[in-house]
Amino acid sequence: MKLLSVIFLAIFSISFRLYSQPSLEFENYFNDKTLRIDYYHTGDASEELVTIDQIYEYGIWAGSRKNLIDKFNNGSYYVTIFDLQSGIQIFSKGFNSYFQEYKSTEDALKGKKRTFHESVLIPSPKSRFIVNMERRNVNNELFSFFSDTISPQSEKILRREFRDPAIEVSDIVANGDPHEKVDVVILAEGYTAGEKNKFKSDAARVTELFFQQEPYKTNASNFNIYAIFKPSANSGIDEPLAKIYKQTALSATFNSLGSERYILTEDNKSVRDMAAHVPYDAIYIMVNHNRYGGGGIYNQFSTFTADNQFWAYIFIHEFGHSFAGLADEYYSSPVAYNDLIPTDVEPLEPNITALRDPRKIKWKTFLTVGIEIPTPWNKKEYDETNFAWQALRETLNKKISDLKQQQASLQKISAAETEYDTKSKEAAAKLAAILKRDTALNKVGAFEGAGYSSTGLYRPMIDCIMFSIGNKPYCKICENAINQVIMHYLEE
Repeated sequence: MKLLSVIFLAIFSISFRLYSQPSLEFENYFNDKTLRIDYYHTGDASEELVTIDQIYEYGIWAGSRKNLIDKFNNGSYYVTIFDLQSGIQIFSKGFNSYFQEYKSTEDALKGKKRTFHESVLIPSPKSRFIVNMERRNVNNELFSFFSDTISPQSEKILRREFRDPAIEVSDIVANGDPHEKVDVVILAEGYTAGEKNKFKSDAARVTELFFQQEPYKTNASNFNIYAIFKPSANSGIDEPLAKIYKQTALSATFNSLGSERYILTEDNKSVRDMAAHVPYDAIYIMVNHNRYGGGGIYNQFSTFTADNQFWAYIFIHEFGHSFAGLADEYYSSPVAYNDLIPTDVEPLEPNITALRDPRKIKWKTFLTVGIEIPTPWNKKEYDETNFAWQALRETLNKKISDLKQQQASLQKISAAETEYDTKSKEAAAKLAAILKRDTALNKVGAFEGAGYSSTGLYRPMIDCIMFSIGNKPYCKICENAINQVIMHYLEE
């Protein structure tokens, strides 16, 4: 884009942050349709580039027609839409991305460039508009790094309805107008044609669990839940460490970014095309597998394995990431990132803090009266137990992968998997017992150890489903953050 346009964009972006603007009337700027902008995100740790792939207009707009401007200041990226004629910002949304996680890996730090396919969804503008992409600098300040002017009348916009004859859509929970509800779609991954009934049963099971957990339970009438089945050629998904590869609908895989239990997919187009059969605000990819695994990227999608013994924990935990931008509060499990959440600047996520100024802690109004900040807890005992389990977990996982790679008998593989599940359950119980006997249990303070860092980052409560494995509630801060996102999607 020409320099003049970039300057124009910067001026309006700054102006929006400095001054309030009048409330937006949806019908003045948008048609009740979804505009999906697909793009390629290329780069490494120091450089990144966006190029538009394709734009689609389809369906209705599932999001709120009232709350068009993102108020959460969360996510490493923002998409901001400006009406070209007036210069008014008419839409914005924060998000994270697969590329953002890649750029913190060793390969990216060494300058190895990669390309990821991504999408942003916006309500379809009536008039010419500027799409602006912003990203964070080291101080978590947003700055523009891509912009383009788009005409809604362009012949390059594909106007279509997504109708794949291989896809079957089910309304699991139908509570009303998608504009006034939070719309969640569950996508089948790794289910063959013969496993369609299993997918439907699994989707019903996880939906029942979802509405047993607060704050979703209280807000049950504010959700629509859809399930979309598309058969995969093979059952299960890729397990690269075991040299097992499957042909599936969405190409999800274990060992994403080198982390053995991290499940993601790089086939963004297939995910978006499948989800586009319904109006949606959030995507959940349900994986037909019994190994522990999952993932969640803010305002992108979540994944989880449906048949693992900890499926309920993974399901709720990962949705916290993708729906509300919650951070991982644990710090001892291995991850693929390098300093993804720095300790020298205040994190964006609502449930962790660098405690730069204890007097202004972001959850100050929730603090237990008289609580000590930072808050002492039995961290030494917890760490000794947890690090011992992490070392054993790595050994057991390698044993299972080696057996699968060697094409050992199903009996040997099953025995190794049972051993892992038993040891994992025992470790979770030991860690839960340590937390439950702490005098700070159920208190809100600032507990050191969070966001993959043992020191320098703090979580609000000693335990939370974002911290440790088990069937447990979100902490008060996480629950409040989720409630705010739910309200953002409603038109009350």
